[in-house]
Amino acid sequence: MGRDILPEPENGPGQWWYSLKTKQVEYGPGSPGKDRMGPYPDRASAEAAMERARERTERWDEEDREWNDW
Repeated sequence: MGRDILPEPENGPGQWWYSLKTKQVEYGPGSPGKDRMGPYPDRASAEAAMERARERTERWDEEDREWNDW
């Protein structure tokens, strides 16, 4: 019988983060949770975190404007 494999903890190895404080990508546990975004599955995703957040915020702002104009 195979053994159960537990998921890695949120702050565990194998995960990428974007530090809001240093503006740098981090691998594994690094900055405190309040100072980072993630986890991301790979470095490229972590590097794109701020751009993705900006795009989502713009989209949500536009949806709010459309809702309020209805």
